[in-house]
Amino acid sequence: MANDPERRISSKNLDQPDGARDMGRGSGEFVDLGNGLVIGRATLQPGWRWSEDLRPLVGTPLCLVHHIQLVLAGRLGVRIDGGEDEVFGPGSVVDLPPGHDAWVDGDEPLVLVDMSGNSVDFGLPAPRSRSVLTMLMTDIVDSTPTAARMGDAAWKQRLGDHNRIVRRQLERFGGREIDTTGDGFLASFVSAEAALRCALSIRDAVAAAGLEIRAGVHTGEVDLVEGGQLRGIAVHETARIMSTAPPGSVYSSGLSRALAGSGRLSFTSTGTHALKGFEEPVELFRVEDRPAG
Repeated sequence: MANDPERRISSKNLDQPDGARDMGRGSGEFVDLGNGLVIGRATLQPGWRWSEDLRPLVGTPLCLVHHIQLVLAGRLGVRIDGGEDEVFGPGSVVDLPPGHDAWVDGDEPLVLVDMSGNSVDFGLPAPRSRSVLTMLMTDIVDSTPTAARMGDAAWKQRLGDHNRIVRRQLERFGGREIDTTGDGFLASFVSAEAALRCALSIRDAVAAAGLEIRAGVHTGEVDLVEGGQLRGIAVHETARIMSTAPPGSVYSSGLSRALAGSGRLSFTSTGTHALKGFEEPVELFRVEDRPAG
């Protein structure tokens, strides 16, 4: 056990950061603890606002990074796209989904720690509006009868557990949350292998929490539109691939399979499938972790 790298303590100090970032009327720094976990701290001056200080640099109408933030000092104002203003003071832990504006509320500097694991992306220019991405779509199997059987309160708690598990795995594998459908997620990745391994990890983690999902992974060209949403035929194809997968399965398109390779994953052809809305049938593959040895 003593030599197990997964059991070693990892520690860094934000006063000696791995990187720093100019945020207009504020500054930030971050430490990288490995395994995709990056923790950041920001000190933002009165008057700072994301849509004024960072929007010109990032190039998107709203912040598209998912944050979990702890307010240490000052007051954090936020607005989700289409929602109302909310303000949070010291000690608040705030879960901010993609598609929000944020600002310093009041005359005191705002100091906060970002615990979401993806602080390295904050304040960077957004990717080009049209990109080739690998998409992962998940769905909880039999969510409606399960909710009816459990009751509203128990189901709400179970669904919250599911959402936390999925977001944790997305952050671990470098995925960007695009949308939450209520019973599932749509996320994008720059790596096909990371998307597939993330799908398997989500499947196994939610199974331990008493839920079952199906997942589909596909790579294609998409448009990034206002609010961080993705548009394009590839998004619809990902949804069709996901809906074809049996409960507890991860299905991949041929392109994602080819890009990922087979070093750490095994692919079993399930034959050709007619996807609703698409003229040509496509070959799909069931994905599993490759057995050790």
